[in-house]
Amino acid sequence: MNSEPMNSVMHSTSKSFRGLLLAAGKGTRFDPAGTGNKLLAPLPGSDDVVAVAAARAMLQVLPVLAVVSDVDSELGRRLADAGCELVGCDDADTGMSASLMCGIRQAQDAAGWIIALADMPYVQAATHRGLLAALKDGVQIAVPAYLGQRGNPVAFGRSHLDGLLALSGDRGARALLQQFPVNEIPVNDPGIHRDIDTRADLEAR
Repeated sequence: MNSEPMNSVMHSTSKSFRGLLLAAGKGTRFDPAGTGNKLLAPLPGSDDVVAVAAARAMLQVLPVLAVVSDVDSELGRRLADAGCELVGCDDADTGMSASLMCGIRQAQDAAGWIIALADMPYVQAATHRGLLAALKDGVQIAVPAYLGQRGNPVAFGRSHLDGLLALSGDRGARALLQQFPVNEIPVNDPGIHRDIDTRADLEAR
């Protein structure tokens, strides 16, 4: 594990492609009382919690920067232990775009990004590999598709850096997907459609 203090932000100098794991949300549908964090919920059939399972699939394919609300939190420590770089996002409550921009700003020197959600622990490493291959081939926006339906994560090439940094609100990068050509990458991965919003989602098969 990195010997730097956990509250320091580690700066990347890599020109390679990066994974961004958005893990700063509270998930109020999972626990309306706000006492539990769905990203720290144990994943059935796994030794990991939800967010760490999502991170491990990405880490098999490329370096991962996890965006968290507090790098000193239990979630931050677990993601760092798994091998993620961390960046804190103080304004994550203003919407998903804030978390996304925190990650892009920290990794803006990358050649492109695969943007994943920490509450989607069932996405397979093979899906990340397919998206990375598309980026390496010069594709500027790629999404996985299972049984003809698009899902997450989403990959962006460097030409969309300015657009990603100009996002606002809670729609994430959806506006860019509507404005520019999108390459669908067929995958055999139902996990691209499966997120953890409620406690019942953890037990669903």
